[in-house]
Formats: sequence, C-alpha cells, structure tokens
Amino acid sequence: MYKRALLILGLCVSVSSCTSDEEDPFLITPTQVGPLKKEVRIHQLDSIFEGDSIVRQTSGPEQLRSTDEIKIFDKDGNALMSLEPLQEFDSTSTIGYIRILDSRYETKNGLNVKSTFKDVVENYNISRIENTINSAVVFLDEINAYVTIDKSQLPTSLRYDTDSKIMASQIPDDATIKYFMIYWN
Repeated sequence: MYKRALLILGLCVSVSSCTSDEEDPFLITPTQVGPLKKEVRIHQLDSIFEGDSIVRQTSGPEQLRSTDEIKIFDKDGNALMSLEPLQEFDSTSTIGYIRILDSRYETKNGLNVKSTFKDVVENYNISRIENTINSAVVFLDEINAYVTIDKSQLPTSLRYDTDSKIMASQIPDDATIKYFMIYWN
C-alpha cells in the first residue's frame, strides 16, 4: 500500500511539474510568441487576446495604404506587440512579422527587448548581419528572429557607411536592441 501511494504521489508531482511551452504566456520560440502560434490567422486574434485591446492601423490614403499593422495592448494599456499579416488586408492570412514591444516576452535563453548585443552573442548563432542606413540588422535564424542595433552605438567608421560589411566583433557588447522582430514567412 505504501509503494502504491508513493507511486501515485510521484506521478502527481511529475505531471504537475511538467509545463509545456504553450503554458508560458510570454515565451518566444521559433513557432510561438506567447499565445500566438505560427499557424494563427488574423481573424483569430480577437479570441486569443480577448481581455486585451487590439488596434488595427492602416497608413496613407485609403487607396494607397502601405501597411496593415495590428497593435496589441494589455488591459492596462501597455503595448505588447505589433503584428503584420503575411498577406496584407486579408483576415484569413497568418502572421508574417511580430515586433516585440514588452520586455516580458523572452526566449528560453532570456533574450528580450531590453537585452544587449552580448546577450545575443552568448546565446545564439548569428546567421548574418546586414548593414542598413541607420541600423545593423542581426539575424538569428534558429529562432526566426532579427534584432536591430542603432548605428549610433557602432564605431564611427561604420555609422555613415552602408557598403561595409559589419562583423559581430565590431558591435559593442553593451549595444542595446532597438527592435526585436519575429518573422514567420
């Protein structure tokens, strides 16, 4: 009888201590951002963020709209994320891009919008770095993400040059993340 009770207690503890990634409301994985999964359709957002606020924004004149951005705010008015559908202006489309705005959203390794470049380098393989006018865009293909580092944080020789190849060693460890983006296309 004692062995049976001990076995049942052990099973209960095992089951209750196992938490899946789906249960973490702020976890970022290659196919999930909190409650959002890669296969979620735009028209499902209202039910997923039932207690939160969803703001659909379009920019430009109605005939010349350039984006179909959707911002998600929590019940206290704090911005959580900004979404863009894979197919603009199509409610049956899946999500193409997610800009993380709230630092509670983080990867298993702790990467979030308040992380530094050192956090990126220590936890992820950098797939490539692209040099744009104002930023260095650091791609992390293993988590379907990229982060941007403002060029004002880079050495002066790289700030005004879009032709040079930026190496990870040229980005200071304490450089902060300007944008943290997830892409699912």
